[in-house]
Amino acid sequence: MNETAVKTVTELAATEPTAAFLTPADLLESWQGHRRLTRRTIGAFPDDQLFSFSVGGMRPFGALAWEMYAVTDYTLGGMVSGEWGEPKWSATPPQDRASLLAAWDDLTGRLDALLPTVPPARYHEVQKTFWATMPGHAITLYALDNEIHHRAQGYVYLRALGVEPVPFWER
Repeated sequence: MNETAVKTVTELAATEPTAAFLTPADLLESWQGHRRLTRRTIGAFPDDQLFSFSVGGMRPFGALAWEMYAVTDYTLGGMVSGEWGEPKWSATPPQDRASLLAAWDDLTGRLDALLPTVPPARYHEVQKTFWATMPGHAITLYALDNEIHHRAQGYVYLRALGVEPVPFWER
């Protein structure tokens, strides 16, 4: 490969695309599809296992779901405002399914209402988050990747509990 053809993420972010691969509406629909699937995964856990069962010393799925919530909340706030700062991880995670799902559903509504207000150019602007400096689209995709990764852990937990996970393609 020609080394001059390789560009960094920052260099790519500095160029204007000629055509959008995803529109903001496409991104929102994909993100909400993942959230619907994760919500159904939360619901698949036996009541007494959501916040207690783990494999190999990993966190229980209820704690993983709360991390997904926090990363999405942080990402949404930063993308809407353009201000990143330190995340507010201090919120006490829910310890029951109903409270977790209530918070999840509230954030789902805020995502529907607020993500469309993000100026499209912000997805190409380099942002400084607490974990890295990268374009807004990469930050947003990281939030999705984080959810997919932890939901997959939940699938392993469900199988270890003898529960068939929800079909991952039904978003």
